[in-house]
Amino acid sequence: MKKVRITALRQTVYADLIEKYENPLLHACFIQEGQTWISQDACCPSGFCESAWMNLYPYVLALASGAKDLHDGWMKDPKSAMISCNDGFRPFSFYLETVE
Repeated sequence: MKKVRITALRQTVYADLIEKYENPLLHACFIQEGQTWISQDACCPSGFCESAWMNLYPYVLALASGAKDLHDGWMKDPKSAMISCNDGFRPFSFYLETVE
């Protein structure tokens, strides 16, 4: 299997939704923009957010298995994907790319 680099690119924060619906949390998300991880054998990298991993895993597995062009020309690099985590209050966008 190929290695897949996961890069945290951008976080969006919906302050209005947080204020209206979320219970106060001290550390809701520990990921920082620019952080990178390497997935080997399509396994969750050490220290990576377990909740975000649930969303990324199918794409990491596909890329690690050699899949290309996951969404018919959606990405400029056919061996990559842009996937967001499922946090409805502060989702992160992750860039996934096959490491040769």
